[in-house]
Amino acid sequence: MIHLTQTISETRLAIQKEISQGKIIGFVPTMGALHEGHLTLVRKAATENDFVVVSIFVNPIQFNNPEDLAKYPRTFNIDIKKLEGTGCGLVFAPSADEMYPEPDLTVFEFGQLDKVMEGKFRPGHFNGVAIVVKRLFEIVTPTKAYFGEKDFQQLAIIKKMVSMLQIPIEIVSCPIVREHDGLAMSSRNARLTPEERAEAPTIHKALSGIKENYSWFIPDGVKQLVRGEIQESHFFRVEYVDVVDTGTLQPFEDWNDAEHAVVCVAAYIGSVRLIDNIILY
Repeated sequence: MIHLTQTISETRLAIQKEISQGKIIGFVPTMGALHEGHLTLVRKAATENDFVVVSIFVNPIQFNNPEDLAKYPRTFNIDIKKLEGTGCGLVFAPSADEMYPEPDLTVFEFGQLDKVMEGKFRPGHFNGVAIVVKRLFEIVTPTKAYFGEKDFQQLAIIKKMVSMLQIPIEIVSCPIVREHDGLAMSSRNARLTPEERAEAPTIHKALSGIKENYSWFIPDGVKQLVRGEIQESHFFRVEYVDVVDTGTLQPFEDWNDAEHAVVCVAAYIGSVRLIDNIILY
Protein backbone atom coordinates (compact mmCIF):
# COMPACT_ATOMS: atom_id res chain seq x y z
CA MET A 1 0.00 0.00 0.00
CA ILE A 2 1.44 3.37 -1.05
CA HIS A 3 1.36 6.05 1.63
CA LEU A 4 0.14 9.42 0.24
CA THR A 5 1.17 12.72 1.83
CA GLN A 6 0.47 16.31 0.89
CA THR A 7 2.19 18.33 3.62
CA ILE A 8 5.89 18.74 4.35
CA SER A 9 5.45 17.95 8.05
CA GLU A 10 3.53 14.73 7.39
CA THR A 11 6.11 13.66 4.80
CA ARG A 12 9.07 14.30 7.10
CA LEU A 13 7.38 12.38 9.89
CA ALA A 14 6.71 9.35 7.66
CA ILE A 15 10.25 9.33 6.29
CA GLN A 16 11.87 9.78 9.71
CA LYS A 17 9.92 6.74 10.89
CA GLU A 18 11.54 4.68 8.09
CA ILE A 19 15.01 6.11 8.78
CA SER A 20 14.66 5.35 12.52
CA GLN A 21 14.23 1.69 11.51
CA GLY A 22 17.57 1.83 9.71
CA LYS A 23 16.11 2.09 6.21
CA ILE A 24 17.96 3.79 3.35
CA ILE A 25 15.79 6.23 1.37
CA GLY A 26 15.72 6.43 -2.43
CA PHE A 27 13.96 9.32 -4.15
CA VAL A 28 12.44 9.92 -7.60
CA PRO A 29 11.20 13.50 -8.13
CA THR A 30 8.57 13.86 -10.87
CA MET A 31 5.94 16.27 -12.16
CA GLY A 32 3.45 13.46 -12.64
CA ALA A 33 1.92 12.29 -15.92
CA LEU A 34 4.02 9.20 -15.30
CA HIS A 35 5.22 6.92 -18.09
CA GLU A 36 7.48 3.90 -18.31
CA GLY A 37 10.56 6.13 -18.09
CA HIS A 38 9.54 7.30 -14.63
CA LEU A 39 8.54 3.80 -13.54
CA THR A 40 11.95 2.47 -14.59
CA LEU A 41 13.58 5.01 -12.26
CA VAL A 42 11.30 3.92 -9.39
CA ARG A 43 12.04 0.24 -9.95
CA LYS A 44 15.78 0.92 -10.03
CA ALA A 45 15.49 2.94 -6.81
CA ALA A 46 13.60 0.04 -5.22
CA THR A 47 16.45 -2.38 -6.02
CA GLU A 48 19.07 -0.07 -4.46
CA ASN A 49 17.25 1.29 -1.38
CA ASP A 50 15.01 0.08 1.43
CA PHE A 51 12.26 2.68 1.00
CA VAL A 52 11.37 4.69 -2.11
CA VAL A 53 9.72 8.12 -2.15
CA VAL A 54 8.21 9.59 -5.32
CA SER A 55 7.19 13.25 -5.46
CA ILE A 56 4.47 14.45 -7.82
CA PHE A 57 4.58 18.23 -8.12
CA VAL A 58 4.13 20.42 -11.18
CA ASN A 59 6.63 23.11 -10.25
CA PRO A 60 5.27 26.49 -11.42
CA ILE A 61 8.54 28.42 -11.09
CA GLN A 62 10.37 26.35 -13.71
CA PHE A 63 7.90 27.24 -16.48
CA ASN A 64 8.93 30.38 -18.35
CA ASN A 65 5.86 29.93 -20.59
CA PRO A 66 2.53 30.13 -18.66
CA GLU A 67 0.81 28.26 -21.51
CA ASP A 68 3.13 25.28 -20.98
CA LEU A 69 2.26 25.24 -17.28
CA ALA A 70 -1.46 25.34 -18.03
CA LYS A 71 -1.19 22.53 -20.58
CA TYR A 72 1.03 20.24 -18.52
CA PRO A 73 -0.94 16.98 -18.05
CA ARG A 74 -2.15 16.24 -14.54
CA THR A 75 -3.16 12.59 -14.09
CA PHE A 76 -2.73 11.98 -10.37
CA ASN A 77 -5.10 9.02 -9.90
CA ILE A 78 -3.67 7.24 -12.96
CA ASP A 79 -0.14 7.96 -11.71
CA ILE A 80 -0.84 6.31 -8.34
CA LYS A 81 -2.20 3.20 -10.08
CA LYS A 82 0.93 3.03 -12.27
CA LEU A 83 3.16 3.21 -9.20
CA GLU A 84 1.53 0.15 -7.63
CA GLY A 85 3.93 -2.76 -7.80
CA THR A 86 7.00 -0.63 -8.58
CA GLY A 87 8.34 -0.62 -5.03
CA CYS A 88 7.21 2.93 -4.26
CA GLY A 89 6.45 3.32 -0.55
CA LEU A 90 5.38 6.95 -0.34
CA VAL A 91 4.09 9.60 -2.75
CA PHE A 92 4.53 13.23 -1.73
CA ALA A 93 2.09 15.40 -3.69
CA PRO A 94 2.16 18.93 -2.29
CA SER A 95 0.31 22.02 -3.46
CA ALA A 96 2.21 25.06 -4.75
CA ASP A 97 1.28 26.92 -1.55
CA GLU A 98 2.74 24.10 0.54
CA MET A 99 6.04 24.22 -1.36
CA TYR A 100 6.16 28.01 -1.66
CA PRO A 101 4.36 29.68 1.26
CA GLU A 102 6.51 32.69 0.34
CA PRO A 103 8.27 33.45 -2.97
CA ASP A 104 11.73 31.85 -3.11
CA LEU A 105 14.10 34.45 -4.52
CA THR A 106 17.21 32.24 -4.47
CA VAL A 107 19.44 32.79 -7.49
CA PHE A 108 21.92 30.03 -8.29
CA GLU A 109 25.15 30.67 -10.14
CA PHE A 110 25.94 27.74 -12.41
CA GLY A 111 28.52 29.48 -14.59
CA GLN A 112 27.96 28.55 -18.23
CA LEU A 113 26.05 25.31 -17.51
CA ASP A 114 22.64 27.01 -17.59
CA LYS A 115 23.40 29.57 -20.29
CA VAL A 116 23.37 27.20 -23.29
CA MET A 117 20.77 24.99 -25.00
CA GLU A 118 17.67 24.83 -22.75
CA GLY A 119 18.91 27.74 -20.67
CA LYS A 120 19.24 29.93 -23.74
CA PHE A 121 15.66 29.33 -24.85
CA ARG A 122 14.02 28.97 -21.42
CA PRO A 123 15.39 31.75 -19.20
CA GLY A 124 14.95 31.08 -15.48
CA HIS A 125 13.99 27.45 -16.06
CA PHE A 126 16.98 25.85 -14.38
CA ASN A 127 16.92 28.23 -11.44
CA GLY A 128 13.35 27.07 -10.82
CA VAL A 129 14.41 23.43 -11.16
CA ALA A 130 17.30 23.91 -8.72
CA ILE A 131 15.06 25.64 -6.14
CA VAL A 132 12.46 22.86 -6.14
CA VAL A 133 14.95 19.98 -6.21
CA LYS A 134 16.94 21.48 -3.31
CA ARG A 135 13.71 21.93 -1.34
CA LEU A 136 12.59 18.36 -2.09
CA PHE A 137 15.99 17.01 -1.06
CA GLU A 138 15.68 18.86 2.27
CA ILE A 139 12.23 17.35 2.86
CA VAL A 140 12.92 13.77 1.76
CA THR A 141 16.60 13.50 2.86
CA PRO A 142 17.37 10.56 0.54
CA THR A 143 20.66 8.72 0.22
CA LYS A 144 20.18 8.43 -3.55
CA ALA A 145 18.06 10.39 -6.04
CA TYR A 146 17.27 9.15 -9.54
CA PHE A 147 17.06 11.20 -12.76
CA GLY A 148 16.72 10.27 -16.42
CA GLU A 149 19.32 11.23 -19.03
CA LYS A 150 16.70 12.60 -21.43
CA ASP A 151 16.94 15.89 -19.54
CA PHE A 152 20.71 15.83 -19.93
CA GLN A 153 21.32 19.48 -19.06
CA GLN A 154 19.03 19.31 -16.05
CA LEU A 155 20.97 16.30 -14.78
CA ALA A 156 24.27 18.18 -15.13
CA ILE A 157 22.88 21.17 -13.25
CA ILE A 158 21.49 19.07 -10.40
CA LYS A 159 24.87 17.35 -10.05
CA LYS A 160 26.51 20.78 -9.98
CA MET A 161 24.08 22.05 -7.33
CA VAL A 162 24.69 19.01 -5.11
CA SER A 163 28.45 19.55 -5.45
CA MET A 164 28.26 23.33 -4.84
CA LEU A 165 26.09 23.01 -1.74
CA GLN A 166 27.81 19.81 -0.54
CA ILE A 167 24.48 18.01 -0.24
CA PRO A 168 25.17 14.41 0.89
CA ILE A 169 23.07 12.74 -1.81
CA GLU A 170 24.22 10.48 -4.63
CA ILE A 171 22.69 11.48 -7.97
CA VAL A 172 22.00 8.36 -10.05
CA SER A 173 21.62 8.97 -13.78
CA CYS A 174 19.55 6.47 -15.76
CA PRO A 175 19.46 5.84 -19.53
CA ILE A 176 16.67 7.23 -21.70
CA VAL A 177 13.68 4.90 -21.95
CA ARG A 178 12.25 4.80 -25.47
CA GLU A 179 9.12 3.66 -27.26
CA HIS A 180 9.44 0.72 -29.67
CA ASP A 181 10.17 3.14 -32.53
CA GLY A 182 12.85 5.09 -30.68
CA LEU A 183 10.86 8.09 -29.48
CA ALA A 184 12.10 9.17 -26.05
CA MET A 185 9.33 8.69 -23.52
CA SER A 186 7.92 12.00 -22.31
CA SER A 187 4.76 13.27 -20.68
CA ARG A 188 4.46 15.66 -23.63
CA ASN A 189 4.06 12.79 -26.11
CA ALA A 190 0.41 12.47 -25.05
CA ARG A 191 -0.25 15.84 -26.70
CA LEU A 192 0.90 14.68 -30.15
CA THR A 193 -1.70 14.10 -32.86
CA PRO A 194 -1.57 10.65 -34.55
CA GLU A 195 0.23 12.22 -37.55
CA GLU A 196 2.76 14.00 -35.33
CA ARG A 197 3.31 10.86 -33.27
CA ALA A 198 4.16 8.94 -36.44
CA GLU A 199 6.80 11.56 -37.36
CA ALA A 200 8.19 12.10 -33.84
CA PRO A 201 10.85 9.31 -33.99
CA THR A 202 12.63 11.34 -36.71
CA ILE A 203 14.74 12.99 -33.98
CA HIS A 204 16.06 9.71 -32.61
CA LYS A 205 16.62 8.37 -36.12
CA ALA A 206 18.80 11.38 -36.96
CA LEU A 207 20.76 11.06 -33.71
CA SER A 208 21.26 7.30 -34.08
CA GLY A 209 22.45 7.73 -37.66
CA ILE A 210 25.14 10.23 -36.75
CA LYS A 211 26.47 8.15 -33.84
CA GLU A 212 27.75 5.57 -36.30
CA ASN A 213 29.86 7.98 -38.35
CA TYR A 214 30.27 11.26 -36.42
CA SER A 215 34.08 11.06 -36.65
CA TRP A 216 33.89 11.62 -40.40
CA PHE A 217 32.78 15.20 -39.71
CA ILE A 218 33.74 18.13 -37.53
CA PRO A 219 31.32 18.91 -34.65
CA ASP A 220 29.69 21.75 -36.62
CA GLY A 221 29.15 19.36 -39.51
CA VAL A 222 27.36 16.94 -37.18
CA LYS A 223 25.08 19.74 -36.02
CA GLN A 224 24.17 20.63 -39.60
CA LEU A 225 23.55 17.03 -40.60
CA VAL A 226 21.25 16.30 -37.65
CA ARG A 227 19.35 19.55 -38.11
CA GLY A 228 18.98 18.90 -41.83
CA GLU A 229 17.66 15.38 -41.38
CA ILE A 230 15.07 16.46 -38.81
CA GLN A 231 13.94 19.40 -40.93
CA GLU A 232 13.35 17.11 -43.91
CA SER A 233 10.10 16.35 -42.10
CA HIS A 234 7.83 19.37 -42.60
CA PHE A 235 6.29 18.63 -39.19
CA PHE A 236 9.38 19.90 -37.33
CA ARG A 237 10.76 23.29 -36.38
CA VAL A 238 14.21 22.79 -34.87
CA GLU A 239 15.06 25.07 -31.96
CA TYR A 240 18.63 23.92 -31.47
CA VAL A 241 21.08 21.13 -32.24
CA ASP A 242 24.27 21.32 -30.19
CA VAL A 243 27.33 19.12 -29.88
CA VAL A 244 28.82 19.72 -26.43
CA ASP A 245 31.22 18.34 -23.86
CA THR A 246 29.21 16.13 -21.47
CA GLY A 247 30.84 17.73 -18.42
CA THR A 248 30.91 21.44 -19.26
CA LEU A 249 28.02 21.46 -21.80
CA GLN A 250 30.15 23.81 -23.89
CA PRO A 251 30.64 23.46 -27.66
CA PHE A 252 34.05 22.60 -29.10
CA GLU A 253 35.71 22.61 -32.52
CA ASP A 254 37.67 19.35 -32.56
CA TRP A 255 36.78 15.89 -31.24
CA ASN A 256 40.08 15.81 -29.34
CA ASP A 257 38.92 18.81 -27.29
CA ALA A 258 36.27 16.81 -25.39
CA GLU A 259 36.76 13.60 -23.42
CA HIS A 260 33.07 12.81 -23.84
CA ALA A 261 30.55 14.38 -26.23
CA VAL A 262 26.77 14.48 -26.51
CA VAL A 263 24.43 15.76 -29.22
CA CYS A 264 21.39 17.53 -27.77
CA VAL A 265 18.26 18.48 -29.72
CA ALA A 266 15.13 20.51 -29.05
CA ALA A 267 12.46 20.72 -31.74
CA TYR A 268 8.81 21.61 -32.03
CA ILE A 269 6.45 19.22 -33.74
CA GLY A 270 3.24 21.17 -34.05
CA SER A 271 2.87 22.92 -30.70
CA VAL A 272 4.72 20.23 -28.73
CA ARG A 273 8.37 20.78 -27.81
CA LEU A 274 10.44 17.58 -27.72
CA ILE A 275 14.01 17.11 -26.49
CA ASP A 276 16.38 14.21 -27.01
CA ASN A 277 20.10 13.47 -26.99
CA ILE A 278 22.66 10.82 -27.74
CA ILE A 279 26.11 10.38 -26.23
CA LEU A 280 28.65 10.00 -29.04
CA TYR A 281 31.61 8.81 -26.97
